[in-house]
Amino acid sequence: MQNSSPRQKIIFSQITSPIPWYQFDKIVGEFGADYRCKKFKSRDHLLVMIFAQLTYREGLRVIESSLNSQRAKLYHMGIRCEKIARNTIAKANEARDYRIYEELANILTARARELCSDEKLLEELEFDKSIYALDSSVINICFSLAPWTKYMEK
Repeated sequence: MQNSSPRQKIIFSQITSPIPWYQFDKIVGEFGADYRCKKFKSRDHLLVMIFAQLTYREGLRVIESSLNSQRAKLYHMGIRCEKIARNTIAKANEARDYRIYEELANILTARARELCSDEKLLEELEFDKSIYALDSSVINICFSLAPWTKYMEK
């Protein structure tokens, strides 16, 4: 007896499915980002960084161990690299041109603008202005130097 339900994509793949990969590949080609790159392509790099962001991974060692602990699922996440090494991620972070990801963000923003074109939400978000991603990391500070941080009291 066959299973009547269709196979489901893993959640990570569902989250990254709106990314227009054909446009991303075109951008990567324009910048020559994958020239002479055999294993850790720009697509893998992007997916690894999205994974790290979504799962609150704060260091390369943690990203590496998290992904390698589920090596059999990397392919289903869209990551074609067989093994992730922190040195490889560090080199990619250093060497890859940020403009690749900036252009992808612009494409996704334009797509969001199209999808919300009839919405009042569009006016509230003011998509015509710049959009910035802000780091929301918690920074421990000395209470005596910043008495306004009363939320930290026990």
